[in-house]
Amino acid sequence: MKNSILTLLAIASLTACKKKETTTVDNTMDSTKMASPKDSTMMTTDSTAMKEATTMLSEQDKTFADAAAKGGMMEVILGNIAATNGSNQKVKDFGIMMVDDHTKANNELKTWAMTANYKLPTNLDADQQKTVDNLKMKMGADFDKAYINLMVPDHKAVIEAFKKESMAGTGDLKAFATKTIPTLETHLKKAEDAMKMIK
Repeated sequence: MKNSILTLLAIASLTACKKKETTTVDNTMDSTKMASPKDSTMMTTDSTAMKEATTMLSEQDKTFADAAAKGGMMEVILGNIAATNGSNQKVKDFGIMMVDDHTKANNELKTWAMTANYKLPTNLDADQQKTVDNLKMKMGADFDKAYINLMVPDHKAVIEAFKKESMAGTGDLKAFATKTIPTLETHLKKAEDAMKMIK
């Protein structure tokens, strides 16, 4: 009798252990389902896509984006100076137009950069800063002449760079360049008109 009670207890104990093992296995399977490789892949998809977007940019795109960002910043800074230091109304109006149009273009470029996960420069290069510093020192007619004499060749060069990106660039950056060219051509015409007035 004693032996049969011990046998029953042993069987009950083994059954309980087996149930625990089954429960443990089931829980493990549930946790595996919760952290499946598919879910992990979904979590890293966004960051991977962003890295791939950056690496897919051509050298042409990167060079253009950097130059456009720095050039756009400079146009806004100089436009603000023109509105204050200029004496000819055409020069002042041109400066205000530069601030408005290039601020808009700069914001579009920043939006592109965020989407492409590309870090744009946030400062002018040394030569650009020197140009800004020199123009800050000029006032009235001296400023008008120096500013417009800079804006005409500057916009010719910028238009060429945007046309190159429009032909050789890729994706949204190419579309941005193409869309911006007519505005830049308007700037060039206004700068040439102002140049005639101050000679």
